[in-house]
Amino acid sequence: MSPVAGTATATPTATPTVVVDVEGKVAHPGVQTLPAGSRVYEALAAAGGALPGVDATALDLARLVTDGEQLRVGIAGEPSPALGVAPSGGPPKGKRAKGGKGGTVVNLNTATLEQLESVPDVGPAMAQRILDWRAAHGRFTSVAQLQEVRGIGERKFAEMRDSVTV
Repeated sequence: MSPVAGTATATPTATPTVVVDVEGKVAHPGVQTLPAGSRVYEALAAAGGALPGVDATALDLARLVTDGEQLRVGIAGEPSPALGVAPSGGPPKGKRAKGGKGGTVVNLNTATLEQLESVPDVGPAMAQRILDWRAAHGRFTSVAQLQEVRGIGERKFAEMRDSVTV
């Protein structure tokens, strides 16, 4: 049967999604496909939730997840990228991390405003510009991309680069 002339045919619309790897002490660890704009609590729920007795309070449950990120839940000795710190592997090969003001290496793709402020030479306004850049462009693919953020020139980048990771 052919469509009647002049009638609209429903066309499926692709819904934007993000793919997140939820690992650790969750009911169903693995890759989860979620609607774009999903938050950490939704990724955790998609993985069946944290196992009984696991403290997930260190996770920022209200934070938006980004495509391709990994959330680690309840894995001792391995900080979660959701906390905004580098994985236990440390800084990229060949670089020694000085760490931020508190000695922590901050993940540019997952850090909160407060965590970014712990980076040397970063105050509240600069931290917000980094978050704004991330919201507009997506994940940082290299630390060098910080130089695309308004106000980060060569000198400021040199102060920050060993205290951040992607």
